[in-house]
Amino acid sequence: MKTTTAAASERCRQWLGHPRLDPGLRREIGAMADDPAAIEEHFGGELVFGTGGMRGLIGPGTNRINCHTIGRVTQGLAHYLAAQPAFERSGRVRRVAIAYDTRRFSAEFAGQAALVLAANGVKAFLFSDIRPTPVLSYAVRELGCDAGIVITASHNPRDYNGYKVYGPDGGQVVSPLVDELIAAIAPLDFFDSVKIISRDEAVRAGLLELISAELDRGYLEKVRGLSLTSPKARLSVVYTPLHGTGSVHVAQLLSASGRVVTVVPGQADPDPEFSTVRVPNPEDPAALDMALELAGRLEADIVLATDPDGDRVGTAVQAPDGSFQLLSGNQVGALLIEYICSRLSAKDAMPPDPVVVTTIVTGHLGRRVAESYGVRTVETLTGFKFIGEKIGQFEKEGTPAFVFGYEESCGYLTGTFVRDKDAVIASFLIAPMAAWYKERDITLLDVLEDLHRRHGYHAEDLLSVELSDIAEADRYVAAFDRLPATFAGSMIVEKRDYDRRIGWDYTPMRKFRLELPQSRVLHYSLADGSWFAVRPSGTEPKVKFYLGTCAATPAAAAEQHARLRAAILARQA
Repeated sequence: MKTTTAAASERCRQWLGHPRLDPGLRREIGAMADDPAAIEEHFGGELVFGTGGMRGLIGPGTNRINCHTIGRVTQGLAHYLAAQPAFERSGRVRRVAIAYDTRRFSAEFAGQAALVLAANGVKAFLFSDIRPTPVLSYAVRELGCDAGIVITASHNPRDYNGYKVYGPDGGQVVSPLVDELIAAIAPLDFFDSVKIISRDEAVRAGLLELISAELDRGYLEKVRGLSLTSPKARLSVVYTPLHGTGSVHVAQLLSASGRVVTVVPGQADPDPEFSTVRVPNPEDPAALDMALELAGRLEADIVLATDPDGDRVGTAVQAPDGSFQLLSGNQVGALLIEYICSRLSAKDAMPPDPVVVTTIVTGHLGRRVAESYGVRTVETLTGFKFIGEKIGQFEKEGTPAFVFGYEESCGYLTGTFVRDKDAVIASFLIAPMAAWYKERDITLLDVLEDLHRRHGYHAEDLLSVELSDIAEADRYVAAFDRLPATFAGSMIVEKRDYDRRIGWDYTPMRKFRLELPQSRVLHYSLADGSWFAVRPSGTEPKVKFYLGTCAATPAAAAEQHARLRAAILARQA
């Protein structure tokens, strides 16, 4: 039986003894009195704000998401903003926009954050209802805010919630800002360090303002401005928001643009329990079961599914036999690059020095397509925040021109008024793309097959190993640090160690410096065109293996893929 450590017992005692402890949390902690294991789980560690924000199980204690852990992180953000010299010189009131998703306590946590900010003299702009995360990204820039907060745990299971911070550029915070923010949070107490005032006080002081519907109208107008074609073909779309924030804009936007949209009835409304799915993740085929069943009955052309915070979209299309095929993020990314680049080229509207931005673990078909249109591919570390950072860098330097950004986990973006992946924008592009090809009696599967014929048959996979503690990930990564010259039946031609920021090209042998920031990632390229990477997850206790192959035929690609997968599994066993 698991026992309670002295540190956990002391933290639990301190929480119970504090007069500001939320009454509901006090009752929950009291119920743990005879359960040492529960006390250890809730108080044995501390849920920290890291490079990806804060995400964890909802509940009482230092190791859970609750109003006190939310308050502490927000107080740290207020301290960080107060310490910026620009504010001291200008005397301007700092401004932060706040959005939230459909999860349990999301609205309450967003309200808590707003009142902590107001107590610190920071003006909070709060959405009055759920909004997709990319709308928050847009709001930060549109409202001239110095930061943004989103209360969400993205596609995690129903018992989770989280807290993400955005910088003044509308992108998720990256170094050095995130490091300074973490340092501002670390010394704070969960109770005595946190300032808070009532909602009435905040409103009277002009430090809390609800965001008006005008902002949504401006956002949607900019989304519609991204249109590349005006297809007249009737396209039947089955859409599910998976009980999340996509319900706010996606169906209405698609319907207004001429698509025939049917929303899955049982998944249309917000539901913090996500009661119809195992996990609300559009990458999980099971999450689309209800949508696919409805699409089959309606003989729909395409299925779209967005995650709870509306930044990822899953896509399935009708196959020749009437069944539906789920497309991967890599495949949709390649299709969108072909669609965007072909339309821009046809209109002679391709900007000078165009680039696609993607990550070091995203499949290679998209970059081959981009190359065929003279578009460069720029790589970042894993996480869309780095793609958003690149957009800001390009804007500041005046070149190159951002055309499209994507990652293998179903995140896509075009346009620069949002600085994060955007399922609203992606849905608005995917449906017209399918309609445009349908007018020409071509399906998206036909287009994908043509891309494979032109650029090689690509196959990708993601293997995840669940861990009891993220610290265990080091052992798995270390197992791949020194590989033999031949791996999975093919010579290793390149190794990139992003932790050391060094790469090795073995043909001929040369060492080179990696320009991307330090990260615990190993990446290998093999002579047969295949590649793989291993990295710890940034948001969950998992280690992830990404692998991709490319060959002249589907059978050869599948054989390569099976061989590489087997070698990786054998090595990490």
